[in-house]
Amino acid sequence: MPNAPLPVSRSFTSADGAPFPPGALWLPEEQAFNFSLFSRNATAITLLLYRADDLITPCLRLPFRLPHNKTGDMWHARVPAGQAGDACYYGYSVAGPHRPEEGLLFDAEKLLLDPYARGVFFPPGFDRAAACRPGPTAGRAPLGVLPDRTGVSPPAIRRPRRHDHDLIIYELHVRAFTRHPSSGMAEAQRGSYAALTARIPYLKALGITAVELMPVLQRDPVHGTFWGYMPLNFFSPHAGYASDGAVDTAWREFRTMVAALHEAEIEVFLDVVYNHTAEDHPGGPVWSYRGIDNPSYYSSTPGTPFRPTNRSGCGNDLDVAAPVVRQLILSSVWFWIAEMGIDGLRFDLASMFSVDENGRVNLAEPPIITELSTASQWWQTRLIAEPWVGDGSLMQLGRAFPGRSWRQWNAHFRDDIRRFLRGDDGCVPVLMTRLYGSTDLFPDDRAHAARPYQSVNYIASHDGLTLRDLFSFDDPGQIAANCGHQGIEGAPEQVRSLRRRQTRNAFCLLMLANGTPMFQAGDEFGHSRGGDPNPYDRDDETNWLDWRLTENESALLRFVRMLIAFRAAHPSIARSVGWRDDVSWHGVDGGDPDLRPVSRSLAFFLRGTAMEDDDLYVFINGWDDTLHFALPEAARGGAPWRSLIDTAAAPPADILAAETAQPVGDMARLPAQARSIRVLLRGRHDPITE
Repeated sequence: MPNAPLPVSRSFTSADGAPFPPGALWLPEEQAFNFSLFSRNATAITLLLYRADDLITPCLRLPFRLPHNKTGDMWHARVPAGQAGDACYYGYSVAGPHRPEEGLLFDAEKLLLDPYARGVFFPPGFDRAAACRPGPTAGRAPLGVLPDRTGVSPPAIRRPRRHDHDLIIYELHVRAFTRHPSSGMAEAQRGSYAALTARIPYLKALGITAVELMPVLQRDPVHGTFWGYMPLNFFSPHAGYASDGAVDTAWREFRTMVAALHEAEIEVFLDVVYNHTAEDHPGGPVWSYRGIDNPSYYSSTPGTPFRPTNRSGCGNDLDVAAPVVRQLILSSVWFWIAEMGIDGLRFDLASMFSVDENGRVNLAEPPIITELSTASQWWQTRLIAEPWVGDGSLMQLGRAFPGRSWRQWNAHFRDDIRRFLRGDDGCVPVLMTRLYGSTDLFPDDRAHAARPYQSVNYIASHDGLTLRDLFSFDDPGQIAANCGHQGIEGAPEQVRSLRRRQTRNAFCLLMLANGTPMFQAGDEFGHSRGGDPNPYDRDDETNWLDWRLTENESALLRFVRMLIAFRAAHPSIARSVGWRDDVSWHGVDGGDPDLRPVSRSLAFFLRGTAMEDDDLYVFINGWDDTLHFALPEAARGGAPWRSLIDTAAAPPADILAAETAQPVGDMARLPAQARSIRVLLRGRHDPITE
């Protein structure tokens, strides 16, 4: 039959589904959903779709048929819109052997969440305990939210300018930031993405240029991990931070928040946790990864029986060297950058990434770190590491961390500055190193070519005492000293005065150091957590910021705002390389610095000519008595020096704008009171002399 029509070709994937990408995908051109799920050890998988009015009985039960619905380790199916009907949610039943000694925990009665779900719905009957024991969990387990069928693309992302010497990172918790009644937000809005958006004018006025949001990945809403370091899903913003708690609202408000921060020229970084999940220790809930393919997702000590590793301290380390987990992490990172618009990521316990599939530490090129570094270059995304693991067995701070271009939380900066402020012996030499840019950790030699800005300098963060508590409670583990009175209540005025001075000193050292400064929300107005260094589970006023302090501690807030502006105005402080020949270090007499263990004082002269900036001279007095500093010969002559910062002076004289500061009179001996810092400025074009 030479004139017969050719047969109509039908795509394999239209009939069987496509193995990639993983997750649930709406295909507008086909008016169908594609579902794909990884499991190497499962023997059968069934897709379950649910309507909003019946969360017990699925409206569609679709077994994946072999060989049509499996390619390699990917199980997949294509579901036309008509077949899906008005389903809103989905999950899986995954069958296979149940041999706990081998790590195989399959239970076909368990309703399981897709690791790639782009939204998580918790039914009214959600029950964590049910997932921890054998038996069915329909109506009590989290479900994936089906993708929107409209196919409407989100608005285009407008990126802010990338900040340079003026990059100031502000660590905050979305809910804690505005949950307190004093935040001025309506009750329904407090603690939400929308409330944070409403507070952007405050952030802009403060002068910070990047917010680092503590984890916003969807977590178990009843587990009690308020800080968010137990994620359940890596592809959806936590719905509990939406003003109405709904998944769709969380997506919309998160994107609106990011767009508004970008409009204010503020970058958005996410604190992400890719080393463990909310499925918790062995015996914890079987919600997703554990029931889909436990030994493929989670790390174990080599050998039999299956023994989960616990470097994270949470009992269920993800096997970040395994290809399936690396694909999960990279896909999640791409999602938050490309779809949600964020500008950087801070990786919790990032040293976990250097552990290979055999449990050995790979210091050369761990695959996931190499892949993340390559991806970040394409997206111009900032990567920040917390360069250690939870059990304390691995610390990779500085050049020891395999991510050669990553920024890192510099815990040595934190500890060394705390020791100096506490008055410990032997701190002056290391103080010089921290101020200079921590080149002992980030050497700028030919072999390493590290940069000072890779050091994320901080003195207090969510993990430990707040800055106010650091000077209000004796706590040797936190390198904290109470200034003469334990606790905040009942402290005499002399103690309170010293605490205020020490707080200004801490902020001053942070902002005068080369590197990338970071501080936590609330430290700028004296937030206290009552001396608790780890209130990770406290959804109350322990963590909530009391905005009345912006009035009660307005002098401190003013000091911090002006100090941030001072740093931004002087690019000679934060440089891409060390200060090199532009800095000279001095003692009280203007000569060489006193580096003896008993020393508590230091001065430095930072020339700004190379950066087309003003000159700075800084006196640091860690003694309990007033010292009189002499300027070295190199710092004398020329335009007059003016005193801009004096942490011992009563506000508003503690910090002045350059145009209002008066020339210093007698330059022979300049006093710096006990436990104080003074900063002098010599302008290139001083209006007083012109």
